[in-house]
This record gives sequence, structure tokens and C-alpha cells, in this order.
Amino acid sequence: MVKMIYELLFGFLIICVGLLEFGNSADVTKFGAIGDGKTDDSKAFLKAWEKVCGANDPQTLQIPHGKNFLLQPLAFNGPCKSTIQVQLLGNLVGPESSGWLGDQKDKWIIFRGVDDLLFKGSGTIDGRGEPWWKAAKPKDDTNRPTSLCFQSCNNLQVKGFTSINSPRNHISITGCNRASISNVNLIAPEESPNTDGIDISGSNQINITDSYIGTGDDCVAVNGGSVGIIIRNVNCGPGHGLSIGSLGRNGKRETVEQVRVQNCTFNRTDNGARIKTWPGGSGYVKNITFEQITLIEAKNPIIIDQFYGHCYPNCKGGNSAVEIRDVRFIGFNGTSMSKEAIKLNCSSVCGCDNVALEQVNIKSAVRGKGIEAVCNNARVACQHSVPSVEC
Repeated sequence: MVKMIYELLFGFLIICVGLLEFGNSADVTKFGAIGDGKTDDSKAFLKAWEKVCGANDPQTLQIPHGKNFLLQPLAFNGPCKSTIQVQLLGNLVGPESSGWLGDQKDKWIIFRGVDDLLFKGSGTIDGRGEPWWKAAKPKDDTNRPTSLCFQSCNNLQVKGFTSINSPRNHISITGCNRASISNVNLIAPEESPNTDGIDISGSNQINITDSYIGTGDDCVAVNGGSVGIIIRNVNCGPGHGLSIGSLGRNGKRETVEQVRVQNCTFNRTDNGARIKTWPGGSGYVKNITFEQITLIEAKNPIIIDQFYGHCYPNCKGGNSAVEIRDVRFIGFNGTSMSKEAIKLNCSSVCGCDNVALEQVNIKSAVRGKGIEAVCNNARVACQHSVPSVEC
């Protein structure tokens, strides 16, 4: 009898904990979602969203385990009356590129104007990007959608899930204040074009931690209007490394400041720590720190490129440049696949000011080969660095 009472009390406790965690729940299957990977479940998801967004108390949108929900382009719009948790346990599947419906061409799933949103779970977002990649022209990503977008979502938390084969970048953070992304896996083939892991623009106080990103482009790209970005414990590769920019294209004024990248690994990436700006642009990149970085056969471990766009040395619009200053590369260790392990290719217009390299130890990944640093128009302080930088 005592054991039975104990079991009943324990079961009741579990139910109470579940209610505290999930609050009032809206399971998408209760709103008509089938989850067979073939039936369009978009309308059911929107009905469930209407319910949770309009409720006065905290809500959970549940996407159950063991099902594959085919979704057309969807916009989950706020503001909502209370806080919302999206619990992704099942899988979201994108439409075939030939079956794409609606006018939302550059985004698949977007949350817009939803504050205090928690998007988490162990499920998978499958963008089914391969047909999009095959149809894309080189360097053209205008007709391919981002898998998951968050626009003007303050106090955002994103964690736990896996995104595979996005047609373009996996996650976009735009116009958000205070957001954290953690324990996500973002995966696409190395040859897939422009499949950035996370793109940040116009956003403040964004933390990206404890994640794996292996794609066909930048693992993380920090774009214009971004301030206070922390990227920590990210395993990057394959891909193009972690980039500030590109900035200043078509003469645009753009700014990025207060970025700190810590304890990250670049594994066989095309680049490691990179800052890239276009000639003819304006604005600035300042207060940037890359520290405690592990390199495994990275092709360009440290690179600043103020001639981005493959126009060097015959660049048009070169009477102005995005200013780069107060940049620190500290504690880099590992191997480089290229001879030029450090490239500081700065513009003669304004150059790169107050660049520091400390405790850098990079060796060639090719036995018997040496490495070197290339430096143009940069003012550099170099301490305990191999290769040494003279500029």
C-alpha cells in the first residue's frame, strides 16, 4: 500500500513538473496536422499558433516526436499576449523547390515580432536544399530561402535542435535584442552554396554557444548593425570559418563592434577568423577579439581582407573603405593548409589600425613545408607569434 501511494504521488509530481514546464499546450496534431511528410500541415500550424499567441497565459506549441510535418512558407507573427515556447520534438520538412507556394520566396519559416520566445527541442528541420543548390547560379542566393528566421524577436532563446540541408543559410537573426543560440547542430554538404550556419544583422547582445556548424559557407557571419556578439565553444567545419562581414558592398555604410569569439575550433575550413569588407564602402569594424582558437588544417587561419569581391588589385570605388581597428588575435594553435597562414590585406585608404597578435602558434599541415605571414597597410603589434607578422 505504501509503495502504491508513493508511486501515485510520484506520478502526480511528474505531471505537475510537466505542467510547469509546458504551461498550456497546443499540440499541432490536435489542430489537424498529419505529420506523414506528404500532407501540407501549414494551416494546422497556423491555427495552433493563433491559439497560443492569443492566449493570456504562457503557452507551448508542441510539435510531437515521431512525425514529419511538411510545411509551406510560414510566418508566425507577433506580438503575442504572453510568453510562448515552441517545443520541436518531431521533424519539419520543407517543400520541394518545384512545389514552393506563396510570395515568401527568401524565407521558409519566420517568427516576426515575438518577444520572450523559446524555440527548443531535439527535432530536425530539413530544408531539402539539394534541388535549390543545383538550380542556383554561382554566387546567386537571391532565389533561395533561409530555413529559420527570427526578426525583431527580443529576449529570444533558441536551442537543442538540428537543421540540415537548408536551401540557403540555416538561421537568420535580424533586428533582435538579447538572444541566445545554444546546442544546435547545423549541417549541409561542404559543396552546398551559401549555406551559412547563422547570419546576424542589425542585432544587439547575441550569444552563440556550444554548437556544431558544418556547412558550405560561413559557420557564423556577423553583418552590419551588430553590437555585442559573443561566440563561444563552437566547432566549425566544413565551411568558410567565422566571418565579420562582408561589409560595405555597393558603397554602403555598415558598422560592427564588440565581437568576442572564444574557445572555437576550425576544422578543415576554408578560413578561420576572417574580417571581410568591400572597397568603396564606409563605416567601421572595431573592438573584435578572437581568442583560444584551435586550427585543424585550416586553409586561411587568420585573414583580414579589405578587397573582398575578388577585385584586387584593380578595385573600383576604392577612394573609401570600411575602417578596421582594435582587433586582437590571441591564443591560436594548430595547423594551416596554406603557406600564407596570416593574411592582413588592408587598404591604403585607411588601413587596419591597432591589430594585435599574441600567443599565436601555427604550423604547416604539410610535412616539410613552411608558413608565413603577409601584411599590407596594417599597424600591428605582434608578441610570441609564429609566424611573426611584420608590417
